[in-house]
Amino acid sequence: MDLAPLIRNVPDFPIPGIQFKDITTLLQHPKAFRFIIDGWKRRYESQGLTAIVGADARGFIFGGALAYAMDLPFVPVRKKGKLPADTICEEYELEYGTAVLEIHRDALKPGDKVVLIDDLLATGGTMRAIANMVKRLGAEIVEIAFVVELPPLKGREKLTEYPVHSLVEFMVE
Repeated sequence: MDLAPLIRNVPDFPIPGIQFKDITTLLQHPKAFRFIIDGWKRRYESQGLTAIVGADARGFIFGGALAYAMDLPFVPVRKKGKLPADTICEEYELEYGTAVLEIHRDALKPGDKVVLIDDLLATGGTMRAIANMVKRLGAEIVEIAFVVELPPLKGREKLTEYPVHSLVEFMVE
């Protein structure tokens, strides 16, 4: 299925010069959403996963659905201050600033096998931070998966120690 036409481009969001790839238009197409989740389920069902890790916030949509489809726990990684229990955190750079992410300290344990999910790979800072925290908790990262990738922003270069999978690529406009 060609997902690219279902993803809206929003110029100058959230700041001038950024071409935001909006997956909310894709989510209005149940067959496309099902295509993504069913495809990832087939991709990962023989990998012995113990959890799905999703990035705040759009990674929750895809990661939560995949965890449900695979009958696995879902582990949310949230922006600083949003998780109620003991956390570890990681600061990282975005293509338009910096931020801090957190994960519950007891969300994963050594030996867990996980896939990290987000909607978009741009510069790789968000997922690098998540991977760092997951490793600190002792879990094994089987793969990092994205719906959209922007190859000119070279996000894969921050993730070279992990397999990276994306469903659609856009050249930056």
